Amino acid sequence: MARDNLNDLQAFVLVARERSFTKAAARLGMSRSALSHAILGLEERLGVRLLTRTTRSVSPTEAGSRLLETVAARLDEIEQELSSLGAWREKPAGKVRITAHDHAIATVLWPRLLPLLEQYPDIEVELCTDYALVDIAAQGFDAGVRVGDLVDKDMIAVRLTPELRMAVAGSPAYLQAAGTPGTPQDLARHRCINLRLPTHGDLYAWDFEKDGQGVKVRVRGQAVFNNTYHMLQAAIDGVGLAYVPHDLLAPHIEAKRLVPVLDDWCPVFPGYHLYYASRRHVSPALGLVIQALRGAEGTEGLQGGKRA
Repeated sequence: MARDNLNDLQAFVLVARERSFTKAAARLGMSRSALSHAILGLEERLGVRLLTRTTRSVSPTEAGSRLLETVAARLDEIEQELSSLGAWREKPAGKVRITAHDHAIATVLWPRLLPLLEQYPDIEVELCTDYALVDIAAQGFDAGVRVGDLVDKDMIAVRLTPELRMAVAGSPAYLQAAGTPGTPQDLARHRCINLRLPTHGDLYAWDFEKDGQGVKVRVRGQAVFNNTYHMLQAAIDGVGLAYVPHDLLAPHIEAKRLVPVLDDWCPVFPGYHLYYASRRHVSPALGLVIQALRGAEGTEGLQGGKRA
């Protein structure tokens, strides 16, 4: 139906309910003659008379009564839905989907989002664990969190954490039996706990750096996981050496369940960054999620790989 037809139907409903062109015109903010012309045009297009007009009153014809009964309720539903959208704009609600590493979810996202969920019960957050480089728009995500700040030109990246330090550690029993590696190359004779990357199905090559010299080492071992916390537990159980964020190892090192190795070779990464589409409308719910995740660290934004 053409937009003019819908407007004319709304005008007809108001005239039929008010039983007056004058009152309906006042409510619509238009002249009585313009309203009368609109109704005449609607009647002409439909080929039936909708209103009986006298000098003293206006009332719907039989066809008009039928149209009023059929259309008025639907127009009311449309109006109510439009009003509810306005309320939605003022009262944040809806689902926000974020893809992130398990470590980022546990240490950054969930602690910062929990107070938000308590404050806004109509906001839903879906956190999906994934190590792949996800096209958030293509896969239906509102945002993603990854290490580093390199993003596509139509994305905005916001830093969430300070630099992220990686570390290698094993249990005292394992190191006593296998010895302590002095260089990354020594890992070739050690059992290491691998991480399977979903993007190409490869095993993650461990990154090391010392005195400006970087090296990647592909390690071997009996256990392969796609979850950081499972890798950590395997190291505690003596299965081999694990390469995970240092903050996860710290309490276990302090409790002497794990011993760090290759400390002077372990690299530092830029930290976790939140990224989302810059050209996409940011809903009130997503806006609040971004604000909550920024926290104290999220004071710098980047756009297209550059600071915004």
